[in-house]
Amino acid sequence: QVQLVESGGGLVQAGGSLRLSCAASGSIFSINDMGWYRQAPGNQRELVASITREAKYADSVEGRFSISRDNAKNTVYLQMNSLKPEDTAVYYCNADVVATTRARFIVWGQGTLVTVSS
Repeated sequence: QVQLVESGGGLVQAGGSLRLSCAASGSIFSINDMGWYRQAPGNQRELVASITREAKYADSVEGRFSISRDNAKNTVYLQMNSLKPEDTAVYYCNADVVATTRARFIVWGQGTLVTVSS
């Protein structure tokens, strides 16, 4: 059993910053790709950023958001700067996990709400 626990969401004014964290725990052998997705009301879930050895970003957050990971802690972070009201969404952590059984599967966090006020 593997689970992801997110933290760091909240309410911030436009132009402000937040840092999201996502820690994986359980019977983990290794983790391949880790990423952050978001879903705003009425919209589909979209990829914000992902990281294996290199980071990739959605065009809408390039230059404002930064993804990083601590492999020793099985944790991924999303530093969000210059936040805009359109960044308001539930943010979900995602990981491509290989368990100690060598089974491989995708795990999702429960989501954390980010609200950016204008």
